[in-house]
Amino acid sequence: MKRLKKARNEWTGFQEARPYGPKYDLRTDFVMVYGISNDLQGRIEGWKKAGYTIHLMTGVSWGEYQDYLYGRFDGRDHWDEAQKDRAGSHLLHGKDVPYMVPTISFAEYLATFIKKAIDCGVEAIHMEEPEFWAAGGYSDAFKREWLNFYGEEWIAPHSSPDAQYRASKLKAQMYYRALDRLCSQMKEYALVTYGRTVRFYVPTHSLINYTQWRIISPEALLVSMPACDGFIAQIWTGTSRTPNVYQGIRRERTFETAYLEYGNMQELTRGTGREMWYLHDPIEDNPRYTWSDYRKNYRSTVVASLLHPEVKQYEVCPWPRRVFEGKYPTEDGLGKEPIPGDYATVLLTVMEVLRDMHHHEEEQAGEAYTSGIGLCLANSAMYQRGDVIPEGQQDTAVLKSDGATTSDLLAPQQRELLDWSAFYGIALPLVKSGIPLRTVQLDNILTFPGYLDGYRVLLLSYEFMKPEHPGIHQSIGQWIREGGVLIYIGDGSDPFHAVNEWWNRSEARRTYDRPEEHLFESLGLGRNPAEGEHAVGEGAVLFLPVHPAELSRSADGAKVVREHVRRALAIRGAEGDYKENEVLQIKRGPYLITHVLDETAADGGRENVVLQGPFIDLFEAHLPVLQSVELMPGDDSLLYDLGSLKRTTGGSPEIIISSSKIRDKQLEAARFSFVSESPSDMTVSTRIAVASEPVRALAGGAAAECRYDAESGTVLLRYTGAPEGIAVSLEW
Repeated sequence: MKRLKKARNEWTGFQEARPYGPKYDLRTDFVMVYGISNDLQGRIEGWKKAGYTIHLMTGVSWGEYQDYLYGRFDGRDHWDEAQKDRAGSHLLHGKDVPYMVPTISFAEYLATFIKKAIDCGVEAIHMEEPEFWAAGGYSDAFKREWLNFYGEEWIAPHSSPDAQYRASKLKAQMYYRALDRLCSQMKEYALVTYGRTVRFYVPTHSLINYTQWRIISPEALLVSMPACDGFIAQIWTGTSRTPNVYQGIRRERTFETAYLEYGNMQELTRGTGREMWYLHDPIEDNPRYTWSDYRKNYRSTVVASLLHPEVKQYEVCPWPRRVFEGKYPTEDGLGKEPIPGDYATVLLTVMEVLRDMHHHEEEQAGEAYTSGIGLCLANSAMYQRGDVIPEGQQDTAVLKSDGATTSDLLAPQQRELLDWSAFYGIALPLVKSGIPLRTVQLDNILTFPGYLDGYRVLLLSYEFMKPEHPGIHQSIGQWIREGGVLIYIGDGSDPFHAVNEWWNRSEARRTYDRPEEHLFESLGLGRNPAEGEHAVGEGAVLFLPVHPAELSRSADGAKVVREHVRRALAIRGAEGDYKENEVLQIKRGPYLITHVLDETAADGGRENVVLQGPFIDLFEAHLPVLQSVELMPGDDSLLYDLGSLKRTTGGSPEIIISSSKIRDKQLEAARFSFVSESPSDMTVSTRIAVASEPVRALAGGAAAECRYDAESGTVLLRYTGAPEGIAVSLEW
């Protein structure tokens, strides 16, 4: 579907709930003014005066909605619409801020405030985080919704896998309904009232994170919503540091998890024409970490996102005020400190790199990587994440929405529920081996013709998700018969195979105990093929009857995954294409983005990775010029390759990189000048290619720090920035 073009480019933006402030004026293309409080008009005007395109962001599942809760909006108390767990406790985001059941009444309440934002002239609306906890589903409002949707009395979600699955499907459908109603209604309001189009976006966590955190959201359903113009991929250190298990070790793996999350969100919109912004956060909601911890994990998420080149728009920071004016624990734990000046400069540099990224395409990696490998993931993965209590085990630990339990010790099945090892047991062995795995949105296969084009090998398991339509198997079957190789992993032990769905409904012409039986039968293999390799048309199926969580528990399990991918490529006659790498790396224009993998068999004795320059290190405040860069396992780097810099005839000065927004460049006989915009009181670094050493450098009329590097033919300027702009000049 062809979508309306924006009035102007919006490559980078940020969200902020506070009024305009020069210390967190990041000079991006747009700002998302957050929240629908009474001071909205004033906050909008403040940011508009600073030159921003104005968007509005507000929560669709939680927010400062006390007027609605306590009956001041329509005379009726609405606490019955707050999400509840089975103990009867409200699921809260803060005091008097519950997660809401998205009723029609609540959607109408939100619409009254969205109208006010449209009246204020905002160009786009972001309805963020449609979230329904898997632990929820016990409030009176949800019970009413169950009756209306299923035509029967409510069943406690924890009572059986089928009840949990049905409750979760309803939760996703309710948020789809609420967003579809809001977006369509408000677009009509803007057109009828003002004759203008307002865009609607949904900022949302990845399907991977929501599934692991046990949250239900519409996710892939939103792709079919006509009024939805796109998404913000809310991925940051807070989501990506969630521990998982690889080779039997449970720990944080921020880079690998972020890599999978960003890739998953890239797949959500691939081929749809909808927009996607990737989010980065220099800190996170948890204020207990030190600046060094935030910095390390931020690097990992930035590099992970840049390894997915189809997305070129970024939310560079949520809540910049808490980054640039907040204080966080010192390394000794004895106090708190503001952001180090050098780290602030680095952040501004990275934000400008992100603004520039749309100018550059990915350079071909040649034969370096094993391409065309996908792991299927579906919305239904979220539907299997509830706290189902088997008969006779009602006294075991109860999992809460935040991962806590009523017991200090978790049973193995409960620990596995939190780790989501069935997914990571397949995904991590490939990412850790330098194979650029993509998560394939199973729900999109029927919606978008040719969606599987470009994939050579698919990995699939129904032990942690289910196919929501039998036609998915027809599409997979056609792909296999045309030469694709499917690796199916599963032992049939998942209790959710028995949920009342299309594969086992009694009214169906044929019923199946498990959905993979339908898949295998449609491929001509019978319902229960033997373990191993089966030819299907020009392609094949490799069947591994093991629960995928088992593959996360040892190095042998990880090896099994890799060997099956190697065998799948051999079946296609491409065994030589299987390559394991010690790095994941991409070149986007002059930018070289690299992550060195750790936890490999060679970690103990292998040498560090050395990249040959000359480079500018964009993760360092002084933008140093380096002839080579040495990286250890687990390191991330973002480099500007000076070898790609095309010098102009006569050696005219050229700004290579700056931690500020540059405008109004002018070149005179012996003088080069420009205006540099950045938040106030920040130190700006700007590296410029020059033909010779300048005799003078000025910033704001005063002498600027100026360092000339003869070997690279560049000069580094350092000066204090301002959002209105600082006049900078070099003279010879």
